[in-house]
Amino acid sequence: MTWPHKVKIGDSCIIEPGVLFKHDGIWSEGKSIIIGDRVFLGRFVEFNIRESISIGDDALIASGCKFIDHDHGYSDTVKPMNIQEGREAAIVIEENVWLGVNVTVLKGVTIECGAIVAAGAVVTKSIPRLEIWGGVPACKLGERRESTERFEQVNGRSNLLGVLSQ
Repeated sequence: MTWPHKVKIGDSCIIEPGVLFKHDGIWSEGKSIIIGDRVFLGRFVEFNIRESISIGDDALIASGCKFIDHDHGYSDTVKPMNIQEGREAAIVIEENVWLGVNVTVLKGVTIECGAIVAAGAVVTKSIPRLEIWGGVPACKLGERRESTERFEQVNGRSNLLGVLSQ
């Protein structure tokens, strides 16, 4: 972890071994990596952050996911790319998002509540709530349906009210 004061981790999170929290910049005040409550971070998740990332409550971040909120400049063909200034933009992962193994999320992306991203995807655009995305670059594959049904326990089993009866 570089600059530990830049990281805030919520309550009841599960963080597996090998997670890298990297604030890629010089010392500055404030938090740039903010993890909500009950978030799961799988092995070898990498945060490479200059501006900021926030991850909402109850998110599932599978092993090998990467978050990078900046890039290198490349418009000047005379200067080496490694000395050109690139763009930076915050990443926002809202609550109850599931990212499959080895997903990469790039600068400026917001993944809204309840979205799912398939394993191996490279996310370059924001994802609306409850949508399912995958691929390189990631694109919409489907949608989750909004649940309006209520469940109750009947004789030790979960039953959908109005659909199942005892």
